[in-house]
Amino acid sequence: MQTIDHTDFQKIDVRIGTIIHAEVFDKARKPAYKLKVDLGELGIRKSSAQITDLYNVEDLIGKQVVCICNFPPRQIANFMSEILVTGFDDGHGRIALATVDLPVPNGQKLH
Repeated sequence: MQTIDHTDFQKIDVRIGTIIHAEVFDKARKPAYKLKVDLGELGIRKSSAQITDLYNVEDLIGKQVVCICNFPPRQIANFMSEILVTGFDDGHGRIALATVDLPVPNGQKLH
């Protein structure tokens, strides 16, 4: 594995946000949801997330998630994804969201 220094890590804007809206993304090639995430001072940002195997739309509302906020926006079908909502493979190809075990204010940076 390649190592990085602290300055490289500081270039990545990793923040916590709360999912405030989720809907099925019908036009995506792979099953996905369209999400709106409240990132506090950064405002509401959109993301496409392939997390349909482990989550229902109803389960996502109010969930805090770890997001990468400084990737360039990415066009996915007719939708512009502005942030990357992060997660981990559960060992079976399904993505489990990266989250926090205690609530923190939206927009807080990862330290």
